[in-house]
Amino acid sequence: MARRDALQRINRVLTDRRTELIRLLRSDLESLGHDRHASVTGDAADFALELSGEELTSQLAEIEARELNQIDRALIRIRKGVFGICEGCSKNIPIARLNALPYSELCIECQRLAEKDSTWLSDKRRKNAAHSQMVESESLN
Repeated sequence: MARRDALQRINRVLTDRRTELIRLLRSDLESLGHDRHASVTGDAADFALELSGEELTSQLAEIEARELNQIDRALIRIRKGVFGICEGCSKNIPIARLNALPYSELCIECQRLAEKDSTWLSDKRRKNAAHSQMVESESLN
């Protein structure tokens, strides 16, 4: 029961963070759109400062968009009933890890393997998908 309660709490955290990220991204994009239409008055240093501010805003928006994508994937896993299960080894991801990184798809051990080998996770997902298709086709026969 404690794990289920923790997962429900994490679902709320993810949903709240998603709402916040959407608000931040909207603000970033409005800022970038406004900055592009503003006329630059001043010298080259002012222009350079404005450009570096736009670059920073753009980079922040990219980071926020990546996090939003990870959260959306976690919310899909919640709806499918597989949230908190490692995509690498199919074991439960410890609640402590999910508290630290709520959109974790891998346990720490599998995360380390994925970091050592950039194709490990995609290979694992491909094998799991092939296995699921085989089981599904066998159940239809």
